[in-house]
Amino acid sequence: MAPPPPASMPLQQRLMHMAQTLQFGWFVGHLTLLFCSLRYSLSYITFNYYSRWAHFSYRTAFVAAAATYGIVVYKAYRARSRSGSRQQPGALALLGDENVQYLLMALVWLFGRQIPLALLPFTVYSVFHVATYTRANLIPTFQPPQESPAGSASPGGRATTKSSPLADTIGRFVKEYYDASMTLVASLEIFLWFRVLGSAIFFTKGSWILLAIYTVFIRARYSQSSFVQGAIGQGVARVDALVANQSTPPAGRQAWETVKRLGRQATDATDINRYVGAKGQVPKKAQ
Repeated sequence: MAPPPPASMPLQQRLMHMAQTLQFGWFVGHLTLLFCSLRYSLSYITFNYYSRWAHFSYRTAFVAAAATYGIVVYKAYRARSRSGSRQQPGALALLGDENVQYLLMALVWLFGRQIPLALLPFTVYSVFHVATYTRANLIPTFQPPQESPAGSASPGGRATTKSSPLADTIGRFVKEYYDASMTLVASLEIFLWFRVLGSAIFFTKGSWILLAIYTVFIRARYSQSSFVQGAIGQGVARVDALVANQSTPPAGRQAWETVKRLGRQATDATDINRYVGAKGQVPKKAQ
């Protein structure tokens, strides 16, 4: 993330400097997504989720999501170009980038039918992105850190920088709740897969295509995210505990073992590292 403008600049110039960056557009996109998600949630809880405002809020939220992840993907491409790298990543390598994956899924949800649950993972991400940008850029722009006099705060007699109490509070919030929120995102994405599966079972228009696309997305998330792996592992363990109950009929236990075996086979067969030789590469985190 780009640093805030220099504190020596006047406030108006600092604001102009910040507003002219792509990072500020990224922040505005996430902020727009949060407001639209809130507006859509109000329509949803009042059973007006097909109203004009609900439709507008839902679509605008995914427009904002696509814009934010598009900015991140563009910045990564520009950084590679500036570094003099002539060889751009291939199609499979691009699809292995989490930001590209979320960009594509935002476009899928944008042009598909409304599924309220699809908004929630993007909303959780936006909460932390807005909080992080506010702490690292907005607050220092409006209230630059003040330096304490030399020798008054540090044992070595060096001048220290005093950060904003609000920035410190936001930092503690992000640090304390980040892991739990990412686990929540992983659970929501898995529940969403079952939601799409239910639509496919009832042959909702376009649901089988959506199921195929989203299954590929979940498979990619499983290979890249320890939170998704943990959520799936916890779910499997809970079903194992239920199936191990003596009241479970043998046919049910056998069916569950078959499901797990097929799942392991499908996971092994769709391991992209087997085809691109990308073992050891660390995927970029979604931003």
